Amino acid sequence: MTWTEWFIFLLILQIIHGLGTWKLYVKAGRQAWEAFVPVYNAVILMKIISRPWWWVILMFLPIVNLIMIPAVWVETARAFGKDSKLDALICIVTLGFYLYYLNYIEDVTYVENRQLKPKTSTGEWITSILFAIVAATIVHTYFFQPFVIPSSSLEKSLLVGDFLIVSKIHYGARGPMTTVAAPMVHDTIPKLGIKSYLFDDNFEERETSWQNKLQLPYFRLPGFENVERNDIVVFNQPADTLLDMNDFNPNRNYYKPIDKKTNLVKRCVGTPGDTLEIKNGYVFINGKQNVLPPRSHLQFSYRLTLKKPISTVGEERMFYNMLDKADIDDGFRINPDGSFYLAAVSDEAANKLRVQPNVASVERVIQEKGISGDVFPRDTYHNDWNTDHFGPLWIPEAGSTIQLNKTNIALYKRAIGEYEGNKVVTRGDEIYINDKLATSYTFKQDYYWMMGDNRNNSIDSRYWGFVPYNHIFGKPVFIWMSIDGLMSGGIKNWKFRWDRIFTTVSGSGERTSYFIPFLVIVLGIYGFNKWRKKKKVSAS
Repeated sequence: MTWTEWFIFLLILQIIHGLGTWKLYVKAGRQAWEAFVPVYNAVILMKIISRPWWWVILMFLPIVNLIMIPAVWVETARAFGKDSKLDALICIVTLGFYLYYLNYIEDVTYVENRQLKPKTSTGEWITSILFAIVAATIVHTYFFQPFVIPSSSLEKSLLVGDFLIVSKIHYGARGPMTTVAAPMVHDTIPKLGIKSYLFDDNFEERETSWQNKLQLPYFRLPGFENVERNDIVVFNQPADTLLDMNDFNPNRNYYKPIDKKTNLVKRCVGTPGDTLEIKNGYVFINGKQNVLPPRSHLQFSYRLTLKKPISTVGEERMFYNMLDKADIDDGFRINPDGSFYLAAVSDEAANKLRVQPNVASVERVIQEKGISGDVFPRDTYHNDWNTDHFGPLWIPEAGSTIQLNKTNIALYKRAIGEYEGNKVVTRGDEIYINDKLATSYTFKQDYYWMMGDNRNNSIDSRYWGFVPYNHIFGKPVFIWMSIDGLMSGGIKNWKFRWDRIFTTVSGSGERTSYFIPFLVIVLGIYGFNKWRKKKKVSAS
C-alpha cells in the first residue's frame, strides 16, 4: 500500500477502536469523543490502563506492534475487571473484538489504581519475556543486528564463522517493509522450515494479493555515513528467489519482499556514477585500478604443479603443512593431469608456494578475454564478458540520465523495471517504458557494485548486476565471536579464533582484540554494583 492508503487504513482502524471502546472511556472518567481521535486516543488509553505514554510509540512500530497491540487489548480488559487467563485468551483470539462485548453488553466497572504486577510467577515470566522480545526487536530492527559469515567470499578480511555486529545507523536504519512477521528471524522460522512472514510469493500475484497490500513503502532514517568505495556492506540480494536462504535448490522461484531477501556481505567496489571495468580479475574504476584497504587480500584460483607426485603419507602431510604455512585454507581439488586446483590464493601465498622445493609451477586460473562467462547481463551484445574480463559499465546514480538503445537496455532493464517500478518492453530496436517510447531514462535511486575479495569463489554483482540503495542493509563494525569449523562439522570440530574476538571489521594496521578490556569493564561494573548494594544494606 502507498502512504495515502495506509493513512486511510489507520483512520478506519481508529473508527473501529472508537466504536468498540467509547463507553469504556466514559466509565473511566473520560469523554466519549476521546476514543475516536487518532493517536490522542492511544495516549488517553495508556492513562486508563495505567501504562506509560511511550507504549503509544511501540504500538506504531512495525513488527513490535504485533506484540504491543494484543498486550493493550488484554490490559484494557484487565482495567475493567476482566483479568483471568480466559479473558486474555478471548481478547487475543477475537483480535480485540472482545472489547466490543465489554463495551456494549457486559456491565463492567473501571478498576482504578489496580495492581499492575502479575499475580503469578508464570505471569511475571511471560511479561518479562514479551518485553525482552520487544526490546531486542527494536534494537534488531533499527540499531544493530547480529550476522554470521556463511561463505569465504571475503576470506582474509572476514572468515567463515565470524559473528558480526552489523550497524544499521551508519547508513541510516531502513524501516521494515513487511508488517506481519515473526520477530528477530529472517525469511524462515528455524526448525519449522516455513516462511516467517505474511506475503504471497507467487510472482504473478505480487500486485493483486491482499497479503502484499500489507507491505509498507520503503523509507530510511538519516545516517551519518554514505556507502563508500571499498566499504564492506551487508545487503539484501536483489535477485534472490529462494524460499529459504539456506536452501539453494528451491522447487520453484519465490518472489520476496526486499527486507526478506537473503542477506549477503560483500565489498562495495563501485559507487553511483562510477564506470567499472574488470581486467584480468582486477577492478578498475574510472580507468584506475582499485586499491583495497591494508587488511584486505585479493585471492584468485591457481593451478599448482608439483615436481614429484605425492606417494607417501609423509609427503601428503608435508603438502598440507605447505598449504597451511602459506595460509591457504579454502580447499583444493586434484585435476585429471595430477595438478592441484587451489580455490583461493593471495599474491603473498602464491609467492610462498613458488619457492618451495617440490613446486614446479604456480599459475593463475583465468578466463581469457572474449570468452563468454555466463555473467550479467547475459545478452548477445555483452556475450564476451566473464568474471575476469568485464565492462566497461556505468553504475547508475540518482538523478542522472542515460541514453537508452538496443545495445545497453539489457544492462539497465532490471533496474528501471524491477527496482524502480516501471514497465519496460523492447520491440525491435525500440524501447517502451510504461507504454511510452523512450530514448533515455533518469534514475530515481543510487546503485552499487558489490564483489567478494575471493574473486573466483564469490557469487556477486558480476552474476546479478547492480545493488539498489533500498537493498542496503547495514555496515559490519565488530566481530564479537569467531569459530573455525562452524560450517564444516559438529561442535567437536570447533576452534575459537581468540585473536579475532572483539575486533573491529575495518581499520588500518594489525587487528587488535578488545576482549580483555571488555571483560575488565564488565567485571568492574559488576563489582561496583555489588559494592553499592552492600553499602546500602549496611547503611540501613
